[in-house]
Amino acid sequence: MSNPVRISGVIITLNEAKHIRACIQSMLPVVDDIVVIDSFSTDETPAICQELGVRFLQYPFAGHIEQKNYAMQQAKYDYVLSLDADERISETMAQSVRAAKANWAADGYAFNRLNNYCGHWLHYAWYPDRKTRLWDRRKGQWGGTNPHDKVVVQGRVDRLNGDLLHYPYATVDEHFEQNRKFAVIAARSKFAKGRQVNFLIDVVLGPWFKFIKLFVFKRGFLDGYYGFIFSALASYVNFMKYLKLWELNRHGER
Repeated sequence: MSNPVRISGVIITLNEAKHIRACIQSMLPVVDDIVVIDSFSTDETPAICQELGVRFLQYPFAGHIEQKNYAMQQAKYDYVLSLDADERISETMAQSVRAAKANWAADGYAFNRLNNYCGHWLHYAWYPDRKTRLWDRRKGQWGGTNPHDKVVVQGRVDRLNGDLLHYPYATVDEHFEQNRKFAVIAARSKFAKGRQVNFLIDVVLGPWFKFIKLFVFKRGFLDGYYGFIFSALASYVNFMKYLKLWELNRHGER
């Protein structure tokens, strides 16, 4: 039996003028409402959102999980499709969302995310990178550990066809700088939760295992040069995260 629903698109932003137009335009054909929660951008993000006619609200940033849960609550409808500003809906994914919208049958839906790294699609090292992005907010919310948020759904999550397209890093320098910031945020989040570090396992061996997993077992070598660079920097952020946590365990915040 058909069970049609209305869907709200939800996006959080901070200085995302480079991405936000394409993100919103990819959402428009499949949702009934779009709300953007902005952390007081100083670029053209507000003007672009207002030009496109979406609901635009500003709210102080308190963390990725906290901001996305606040944004989720501002949605007009209980069924939400949440994207980051640097993500876009592919045509096949749009067809899947429309089908789910016409006949809602689960508590949430996940999609494979295809990542564009420095202008190259990574089909192995960073794929399928599955993400739950469409769900009933009465059954789930954002959780995880900052900055690595994830949707936690109480109930059944089905996978839908079509890739969520992600444009996170235009250059290797961008990835390197983001790694440094994310490593500190992740270490502090884990420290706040009481996570302890085994120096040999987490700091010394962990990064090597990470690289081997991505480059060898996930066949990142088939992604060529950028598969190697991504795998190496992913192992680097693993090293930095646990090294910072090791220091926090020893000395606390200083």
